[in-house]
Amino acid sequence: MSKRNLSLLEKLQNGKLICGTCITNPNPVWPSIVKACDLDFVFIDTEHIPLDRSVVASMCQSYSLAGIDPIVRISKPDKYRASQTLDDGAAAVVVPYVENYQEVLDLIGAVKYRPLKGVQLEKVLSENKLNDKLEKYLDAYNKDRLCIVNIESTPAVEKLDQLLDYKHVDAVFIGPHDLSVNMGIPEEYDHPLFIETVQSIIRKAREKTYGVAIHFSEDPGRQLYWIDKGVNIVVHSSDLAMFHQRLKADMKVLRGTGNMDIENDTPIIQKI
Repeated sequence: MSKRNLSLLEKLQNGKLICGTCITNPNPVWPSIVKACDLDFVFIDTEHIPLDRSVVASMCQSYSLAGIDPIVRISKPDKYRASQTLDDGAAAVVVPYVENYQEVLDLIGAVKYRPLKGVQLEKVLSENKLNDKLEKYLDAYNKDRLCIVNIESTPAVEKLDQLLDYKHVDAVFIGPHDLSVNMGIPEEYDHPLFIETVQSIIRKAREKTYGVAIHFSEDPGRQLYWIDKGVNIVVHSSDLAMFHQRLKADMKVLRGTGNMDIENDTPIIQKI
């Protein structure tokens, strides 16, 4: 009898590096192709990619059946959409551009206390108290579901200690593009201030034993740099970016204007 695959949460708790890529194409053949690429998860982004709920649900179910956990970033901080995304089959929810504690609390309520809502949920969150029967039920109902906070602005960095002061946050997701733009140094990922800021986020998150995710659409070198600094969730590139890079490079070879090196330029839609 085969062993059960570890969930993303269990992998994080066991100190493993988990790796995935951003998938923008809902083609039903894609999961069987991606399955052969040794991924722990796929990142489905509904903030920047025009995917409606039924499409996202189909993608979540297909990748789950292929043994790959779907992580979904919703379009905005919305506790109802976060809960729906889990109903659709997501293993984890990422809320973008979090800048205040209420957004974190709403996410926790949606991910860790689903299906509680309304006044009863607000009471539980404020009092942090459940009876034994309900606590066991909710733990089982939401088992292995991850709560991930997107940190991608200066106000979020300034409030980071407060934003991470919740035991039910599982990971932070650093958005390098938006963070660099918000800092006034757009796409200057080697700028000393950017590096210092990201290192600070990693340090504070890891001190609380939270996972830390980051996304880049360039070659793996930049990812390896941040893995060495403590990142343990890697969203590497995307299907669209890799298709763009490879096709552009191949066409240069075919036309006799380039060699076999794949360039690192990426379409703007993937600067997330």
